[in-house]
Amino acid sequence: MLKLKLFAIILLGILALGCKEDENELKKLFSIENPSLKPILKLEESIDLVLQNKKNKAIDSVNYFINDIKIGTVKGNQKIPFALNRLKLGNQTLKAKVYFEGKSTDIETSFSIYASREPKLLNFKIVNTYAHDINAYTQGFEFYKGVLLEGTGQYKESTLRKTDFKTGKVTQQIKLEDNYFGEGITVLNGKIYQLTWKEKTGFVYDANTLALEKKFSFETDGWGLTNDGTNLYLSDGSEIIYILDPSNFKVVDSISVYTAGSKIDSINEMEWINGKIWANIYQKDVIAVIDPKTGAVENVINCVALKGKVTQHPEVDYFNGIAYNPSTKTYFVTGKNWDKTFEIVIE
Repeated sequence: MLKLKLFAIILLGILALGCKEDENELKKLFSIENPSLKPILKLEESIDLVLQNKKNKAIDSVNYFINDIKIGTVKGNQKIPFALNRLKLGNQTLKAKVYFEGKSTDIETSFSIYASREPKLLNFKIVNTYAHDINAYTQGFEFYKGVLLEGTGQYKESTLRKTDFKTGKVTQQIKLEDNYFGEGITVLNGKIYQLTWKEKTGFVYDANTLALEKKFSFETDGWGLTNDGTNLYLSDGSEIIYILDPSNFKVVDSISVYTAGSKIDSINEMEWINGKIWANIYQKDVIAVIDPKTGAVENVINCVALKGKVTQHPEVDYFNGIAYNPSTKTYFVTGKNWDKTFEIVIE
């Protein structure tokens, strides 16, 4: 009996290896490569969906998929154009499922879509300078009913607070448990949502009282957070911004942030302003203005000069914090352990 079992196991292994080798051989019969399918493409371009039939096999039909979404079917090996403006920026996986001579095989390749234009550089002017808590490791920054809300980070020091922006005085504050590193915040429908960094845990508070109402979980690191009035937008330090349903915190979509020349990762604190995402880039003293429909960086605001205007001390850290004040139509910006908040206008 033992010999029979051993024989069966060996036989199954041989069959499995044979099937794998057969599949690899089938994949060698076709290719999706063609001159239109460059490694980097732009949204206004098109690609040709067509196979290279290396052994002149009789093809019955081909189904094409981009990112596992079916985009077309052809009989035989007909060529069909596909306009990329139906997609978003970022990495794309193109797959062809080929049916031929009673067999089938999947052929894959990949490409990336970058933004069509380089971002425009915008300038700013400081209109006011206010005090800011020099010990606040700023992670989230947002106005609510004229009050400046702030989420701060660091283990054993993370908080959620209300601040009088004119004086920098903290008027109300709650402290997170020591095992949480506070990250981005946003206000949606009278609730404050706050992320944590590595703990994959978020908190929902009453925006008026700061009373904790519930916790929620998410699948990535937590960096920045904003909302469009319906959904939450979460960054995790990569080029990807995830769109979450606030009723269950499930990811419903995402965008990838790109310029015409590169992907932009380290997306950090974010603010939704007039239909665009304004984002800090970690370790860069700039603000990227992002189209939330495509992920394209449309504008860049160089804020390098601001750090030199704050008190220099051993704990002073990176530029981080964008809050739009709708009553004044101005922007409030600060940094981690900065002793100043700057009210700016865009020129």
